[in-house]
Amino acid sequence: MKRYDRTIIRSVLIYLVLAIGTGICIIRMEEGKTNLYKVEINRIYGSLSGEITPGKLSLGKYEYVMEGTYLPVTERDAEKINRFYEEKKPFQFEIQPWYVDDQLAGHLRFDYNEPAVNEWKTMLVAEVSLGILELFFIVILIYLRQCLIQPFNKVSQLPYELARGHLKGVLKEDGNRYFGKFLWSMGQLKDTLDVARKRELELEREKKQMLLSLSHDIRTPLNTIKLYAKALDEGVFQEEIQKTRAIRQIGEKTKEIERYVDEIVASSREDILDIQVEKSEFYLKVLIERVLATYKDKCAIRMIDLQVGSYENCLRKGDLDRMEEVFENLFENAFKYGDGRQITITFYEEDYCQLIRIFNTGEPVTDHELNHVFESFFRGSNSKGEQGSGLGLYICRQIMQKMEGEIFAEKETDGMAFVVVLR
Repeated sequence: MKRYDRTIIRSVLIYLVLAIGTGICIIRMEEGKTNLYKVEINRIYGSLSGEITPGKLSLGKYEYVMEGTYLPVTERDAEKINRFYEEKKPFQFEIQPWYVDDQLAGHLRFDYNEPAVNEWKTMLVAEVSLGILELFFIVILIYLRQCLIQPFNKVSQLPYELARGHLKGVLKEDGNRYFGKFLWSMGQLKDTLDVARKRELELEREKKQMLLSLSHDIRTPLNTIKLYAKALDEGVFQEEIQKTRAIRQIGEKTKEIERYVDEIVASSREDILDIQVEKSEFYLKVLIERVLATYKDKCAIRMIDLQVGSYENCLRKGDLDRMEEVFENLFENAFKYGDGRQITITFYEEDYCQLIRIFNTGEPVTDHELNHVFESFFRGSNSKGEQGSGLGLYICRQIMQKMEGEIFAEKETDGMAFVVVLR
């Protein structure tokens, strides 16, 4: 956007230069037009000397000055005086005093034609300026057409295709500085939606398989209950001990069925977790001391180098117990997927927020997996061989967001880092 803003500024500057340049040219043309007849008057005035005969002057041939008249100061004839100052159309006139021996001897009148405006020259200057301005705007429009409009037309149907679920195919990369990044982002979005849909289908399939499995498992205790109930109803058991055993079996199988039903209900819930967070405040030092009291010894036992940076004991918003749970998940995550060499906790502030960064050495996730680490049931490629439900980081984000905070992941060359943001 900065490049585009600079282009707009350049266009304004070009317009100002053209406008000012055109104005200066026209003004100079007007000044040149005015100076032409004055030059001739000054030339005539300079050619005169001494006493001048009253009446019309013999001027010779000039382009703009048509006639010259002299009126001495001694003239008393009112008619001549009035005629001297009378306007003679279509001429204009200019009157200048005439001195002899530093004494005012009379006045000279020069009748002249004002030079005609050079309309063609003025028009040429204006047309050239407008032509340059129009050419500049044509270049800008062609540039926008090539770099923005045409590329976006190529993918105008892409949002519609995504809405319809058409996620297959590869988007070609483009080197355009504006469009290339957008196209890359749309490709990432397409891949993310495709992966999310596959995971959704896979989870749905697993859920159905689990329901079918639980339904099948229910049949066994249900058949047992039916069998004992029928035996009791038909009086098959004569002794009290046999009846008591049958009733006890019915009760146990009923509890087994209840357990299966609870699993079915839990698996069908869309909201996996209902995390309650208390709106409160806590001191950062209290939180860190509670975390270190648990995990300092654990790191020592595992021979992990735990480094804790310096921090200020500030008051922050949130639930202390829930924050401890977030750190527990992050430490357990580091134990599970790190290489066991080092865990580093650093503290810094940004935009009035407290940021806590927990870094562990080890194999990082891929760039694609980094976008999904906080999703429920997601497990990265580096989790092979490790037990887990894929809910730890999901729980961390849910807790932080309910406390008006945030957590995000950073990928390093030699490990992973998670940054906790406290308000």
